[in-house]
Amino acid sequence: MASIYNCIECGNNLNLQTNHLYPPDFYFEAGNKGTLSFAVVDTSKFNFEKEDKIMPFFETLNYWGIQRKRVKIKCSCCGRLVGYVYDDGPPLTDSPGQFHFGPSQVVPRAPRYRFKNKALRITYET
Repeated sequence: MASIYNCIECGNNLNLQTNHLYPPDFYFEAGNKGTLSFAVVDTSKFNFEKEDKIMPFFETLNYWGIQRKRVKIKCSCCGRLVGYVYDDGPPLTDSPGQFHFGPSQVVPRAPRYRFKNKALRITYET
């Protein structure tokens, strides 16, 4: 069953393809609750904005925090924030990772386009 994904604010068709949708039980390091994750998107339908965020995490006196780098995905028509791009998709190589402990951030990973359910209007085609 195919679906049409539109921006909730302006109704613009975001051209997201159901066949690029990750299964709901697929594990991601950044989580997947309340969102839909796609492997590929039509970049002409979105504006991408880089975001660097320092999260406070005071383990020691000299430790400033955890830096999170992600990219905001905004609708190209109205500018509404619809999701984020994360780098926690499937590994791009068959490498077992550093010290053979499995995939980690050391192994290059595919981007994951994570959209908020609240930002999408989903119409199901039969």
